[in-house]
Amino acid sequence: MDGSTAATKMAVAAIETEIGWVEIAADGAAITHCYWRNTRPARLASSPLVKEAARQLQAYFEKRLTDFDLPLKADGTGFARDVWDVMLGIPYGKTLTYGDVAAKLNAPAQAVGQACGQNPIAIIIPCHRITGTNWLGGYSSELGTNAKEYLLDLERGQCRLF
Repeated sequence: MDGSTAATKMAVAAIETEIGWVEIAADGAAITHCYWRNTRPARLASSPLVKEAARQLQAYFEKRLTDFDLPLKADGTGFARDVWDVMLGIPYGKTLTYGDVAAKLNAPAQAVGQACGQNPIAIIIPCHRITGTNWLGGYSSELGTNAKEYLLDLERGQCRLF
């Protein structure tokens, strides 16, 4: 399949949050991407699935939803998918360290960090719930670790003053 055919089947929605935009993309059957953006995405193409994802994300940001119920299709290596599966098991408001996940998977913590950075469906696959032992850890988005701090504060019930 060529790229132009794939692009025409991609649906994209966006919601605005206190700190930036969240862009959600899906193929016909599953959410494939969720990213933080500094600005509203220029090209939106709705579908029932991205509308539902946007509805669930809005409820999450309003503290009315703690678990997402969406079909997901995240492309990555087998190890990355193993890390993402661990992330999906971390309860709302809780965190694990890179070392905790590494111990579960019998792998180096650095590899866990790399898999976190490759997560294409941020927030829904909650990579923000993985931190360093004595530090926040990284976060891949246009908003950087500000987005990670925001999500952790949201889930812990803390207010942010801007």
